[in-house]
Amino acid sequence: MIWLSNSTVARLRDKLRLRGQRQSIAAVGGDLEALEAAAVSSQYGPICEAMYLMMSADGTVSPEEREVLRGALRNLSEDSIRTGQIDAMLDAAAKGVAEQGRDARLQEVIDQLEGDPARAEVAFVLAAAIAFADSAIADEENETLDRFAEGLGIDEARANQLLDSVEADLAQRSP
Repeated sequence: MIWLSNSTVARLRDKLRLRGQRQSIAAVGGDLEALEAAAVSSQYGPICEAMYLMMSADGTVSPEEREVLRGALRNLSEDSIRTGQIDAMLDAAAKGVAEQGRDARLQEVIDQLEGDPARAEVAFVLAAAIAFADSAIADEENETLDRFAEGLGIDEARANQLLDSVEADLAQRSP
């Protein structure tokens, strides 16, 4: 079982939550908007869905979890993703779970990410941040994180290494 350092994940959660609190402004543009939404979903959809699966693992989705998710996606996209696009990806993730079930969606996300180790590791770290968004990691969230790591081929040593590197990076950026 993967052990999450509370201090590491808490600092990541706090930074992402702060970034996720502000609302973005949507631009209107018809077909261009649809193309942009498709590009955003293609690039960030699996990562968003991994975070959605984590935040819904315990049966409730808290405002704090949503803020961390929004902050994470804004951080990854260098603020190019708007709130409406994030909400659309969350709606699609929720619909997928309702129609296909959590296990099938988790496997689909794993299948989409396993060929890209860098994206897989980013998704894993962000899922860990989501698990700690409400300052407690429920058993269901821990189980989901373990299944996610196993499916992506991230062993305990690598998981700890990833989280340690996040902690070191956050410590360097803190005032």
